[in-house]
Amino acid sequence: MISVRNLHKTYGSKAVLTNVSVDFPAHSITSLIGPNGAGKSTLLMMMARLLDPSSGNVLLRGRDVTEFRISAYAKHVATLRQSPSFNMRLTVQELVAFGRFPHSRGTLTTQDQQAIDEAIAFLSLQPLRDAYINEISGGQRQMAFLAMTMAQQTDVLLLDEPLNNLDMKHAVQIMQALRRLCDEQGRTVILVIHDINFAANYSDHIVALKDGALRYSGATHEVVTEPRLSDLYELDFEVTRGASGLVCNYFNTSENTL
Repeated sequence: MISVRNLHKTYGSKAVLTNVSVDFPAHSITSLIGPNGAGKSTLLMMMARLLDPSSGNVLLRGRDVTEFRISAYAKHVATLRQSPSFNMRLTVQELVAFGRFPHSRGTLTTQDQQAIDEAIAFLSLQPLRDAYINEISGGQRQMAFLAMTMAQQTDVLLLDEPLNNLDMKHAVQIMQALRRLCDEQGRTVILVIHDINFAANYSDHIVALKDGALRYSGATHEVVTEPRLSDLYELDFEVTRGASGLVCNYFNTSENTL
């Protein structure tokens, strides 16, 4: 679906991403994990075409993304940036309608309205559709922005830390919604995430970065192991596999004491 080849990104003499080549499987959730400064958001923003690589290529279905007009690319790939904000006074429904801009250019059709309604219903936001964005909770606001991204009806969704500053309930709701998007609609979701337990339990695929380089890439069970997580985060991990999923414990393990 989407892949990167030999991606580099430098700012002056500082390299923030070095020689990254990786394939992101279609119809799956891929989590980008790694410590702060690993290059996760940089990689995501280059795939979104919001940041130009210093060298290397981003490919969509084998085609270099620079061959797409921006307006055409927006019909294939939707991006939700970290901590999005709107200064305009908008209702949830009006915000979600912005997701249709690549298709309607601002003049909503019946098809656009259907896509808006479906995104709102998918995330159970009907009771809030007429509420103003600045008057709802942070978790509800994040769900509204996700609905806007969904309404764009792209094959690929790129999400930069969508769980940032959310409580546990809203974080679970977001991840369950993303899981359903893949399973029920065949969408491809790639997200930057810091909570390793959410990544371990909702992702099909993990891409792990460290110091601007690709460290590991593979199926979740291949990457979420004690040796690999310990190497990635420089902490001792205990990974427990149970009927309900994986628990990655790094809080009270013996090697993490001062």
